Amino acid sequence: MDEYEFEPVRGLPEKLPAGERMLWQGSPSWWVLAIRAFHARKVAIYFAALIVWRLLLAWRDGEALREAALAAAWLVPLAVAAVGMLCAIAWLTARSAVYTITDRRVVLRVGVVLEVAFNLPLASIDGASAQVHRDGTADVSLELAGDVRIAYAHLWPHARPFRLRKPEPMLRCVPDGARVAAILAEALGASARAANDANASPVLVAAR
Repeated sequence: MDEYEFEPVRGLPEKLPAGERMLWQGSPSWWVLAIRAFHARKVAIYFAALIVWRLLLAWRDGEALREAALAAAWLVPLAVAAVGMLCAIAWLTARSAVYTITDRRVVLRVGVVLEVAFNLPLASIDGASAQVHRDGTADVSLELAGDVRIAYAHLWPHARPFRLRKPEPMLRCVPDGARVAAILAEALGASARAANDANASPVLVAAR
């Protein structure tokens, strides 16, 4: 049985009310998540540096190349295990996460062990920013209005890094990021206009 089989609509705790339209739905790229959120590449570089350093020490001490290689070889399985574990966690995290944008709200269904759905009405979002990367993926963070607050620990890794005092939910490592950012910008702008508030201004997704 699929762990989310009970969902009436994928990624949503309930069916959309009449009149609400889904504008976009997607999940993080697990490989990009492994690199940017779980730092698998940095860990691989760290172990590679350790192996090279061990070989250089052996060369300085006059050890034979074969002996030096054997002395450094024990680091290889540790490196493979560490990077493999980070990639596995990233894959599980991406597989369990579903981001949904409708014309009324943004929903983040996240959680590997315990599923949680964060339902954010567009009116509760003051603004958004998108960082689009060269690979086409984007990290789209949401600035919550007023006293609306979600604990950083509950959001991570679906949170803007280092925003601890006022955590910002993030649609992380989403493919076709520029299009997702444009969809969200249009939804936020339409929501602001519909509120008929003279002091409200259209909300744009700004690149950072």
